[in-house]
Order: sequence, then structure tokens, then C-alpha cells
Amino acid sequence: MKVLFHYAAGARLREEVARFATLGLEVVCCAEGSEQPFLAELADARVIWHVLQPITADVIRQAPKLELIQKIGVGVNTIDLDAARSRGIAVCNMPGTNSRAVAEMSLLLMLSALRRQYCVERSCRTGKWVVDAQVRESLGELCGRTVGIVGFGEVPRILAPILEAMGARVIYTARSRKEVAYPFVSLRELLQVSDIVTLHVPLTAETEKLIDRSRMALMKRGAILINTARGALIDEIALHVALVSGALGAAGLDVFAHEPAVATNPLLALDNVAVAPHLAWLTNETLGRSIDVAVRNSLAIRDSVALEHRVV
Repeated sequence: MKVLFHYAAGARLREEVARFATLGLEVVCCAEGSEQPFLAELADARVIWHVLQPITADVIRQAPKLELIQKIGVGVNTIDLDAARSRGIAVCNMPGTNSRAVAEMSLLLMLSALRRQYCVERSCRTGKWVVDAQVRESLGELCGRTVGIVGFGEVPRILAPILEAMGARVIYTARSRKEVAYPFVSLRELLQVSDIVTLHVPLTAETEKLIDRSRMALMKRGAILINTARGALIDEIALHVALVSGALGAAGLDVFAHEPAVATNPLLALDNVAVAPHLAWLTNETLGRSIDVAVRNSLAIRDSVALEHRVV
């Protein structure tokens, strides 16, 4: 059975997935962004292992044999679920496989923003040992700060105790109160009292631009905004204004409203923004766990048995 892995796999990973031929799975790797090779391979694929490049209704129309879209990760906003449903194509995700990696990246972005790591490293690499006074006077510690977590799923459950162990005060908001020891507050209160706000909710019609100009205005002056969830949760134009004006002190962004983010995105030019190219989820350990789930579901679709974490 042919499986199309839509990902720029390196030699080691290609060698690893080739071993699944012994299970009857022909895994073909095709880099994201390679449209024509992807569509050519798609024609006879029964399964797609999908990472980030959108699976649109048009893509689905060009996949006559497709039976399963397996998301490598959690968020399925990059898949046209209605088009899949109308074709009877199953869609599955894999909650929990990348939670630790995302939690660690969220922490890294917080520390990078607090310590202005981009400015400090650039200064050091260019031979400027004494960092500008403005940067030195903006450096801070996590200990003693209030971190507000928006959403409280798998990632926050890992992240919160780490933050607490480092001396931060943790509060959270979510659609409903969770059975955790941290104070549950409204989004409004969280924004008003937090020194750092970190986003951990899915992108839906309700959460698009959740953090817009009006909500940024509620945040403490000099607060830090972290996003490892989905870029469109934030109004990027409003964020740029807030960062330039000093209303917000810094941001840490692994995700952007439009990806891949282009060099002309004004947020990338700011010294008070720590960035990464949507790889919070990506570690060797995450890939190993993810491929295990993807293989099990691919075999399940072949053998007509129940799928894990079915969304559609």
C-alpha cells in the first residue's frame, strides 16, 4: 500500500521509513513545496502523512485512491475536513506525540525573549562584546513573573510545572476549569495581570485573531507574548505596532499567520522578537512517536480496523 509522506525527509529518516516495506507499506517521501512531484505521487496513494502544507479540496480531488489523511501532529486546520468527509476519506491526528517538544520550545522562546538572546548573540558573533545599554537594561528573569497560559491541554500540563519549578506564578484560562492546582481566571484578567502570555489553543473561527489590538491593549506594558500554537491566533499588524511602541516588551513566535513567513514580514526585523520557523513540534523523539502512530493507522486503514484519534 502506497503512503505519501509530505515532508522533506533527510537520509536517515528516509532509510527508517523504507523499512516499513516489510509491513507492506511503500512510504514515498516528497518535500513540501514540490507541487508537481507531490501531485504525481498522490495519484495512486492510499494514505498521506501530512505535516504542514495545506491539503485543500483541490488536492483531495486529485487523489482518487486516497483513504486516509494522517496528520503528523495535532492541528487539522490545514486540512479541508469537509472535502475529506464528502469523499469518505478518514482524517486522524495524534495528540500528545509532540507535546513535550512544544512545551520545551515555549519555554525556550520565553527565556529568549526575556534575555534578548537574538540581540546578545548577534552582538557577540559580530565582535561587539559590550552589549548596548538599552538591551542590557531590558534583560529579565522568569522567576517571580506571572505566566498566563491560554488553553490548558497537553502542552500546558507539561509546561506549567516546569514554569512553577523555575519560580514563576502560573495562571490559566480555558473553555472550562481543569482539575489542576493553578488559578483559573478569565481571559481578560489573565491579559491584565500576566507578565508573559503564552498561547495553546487550536485555530478555529472563534480563536482567529484571539489576541487583537483591543486585547493587546489590556496587557501589561512591557509584557511578553509567546505563540507556539497557530500564527493566525494573533493580529500580526497590531502586534507589530505594540512591539514598536513599547506597549509590549517582546514576543516569541514559532508560528505566523502566513507560512512560510517571508523576509518582508515586519516582525522579523524587530530585535525584540524571538522567532523559529514552525518547528516547536520537531525533535527526533517527536518524529519517532509520530511515525509509530502513522504506521499503526496506515495498517489499520489497510486492514479495515479502528483508527486511532479519528477526527473525520
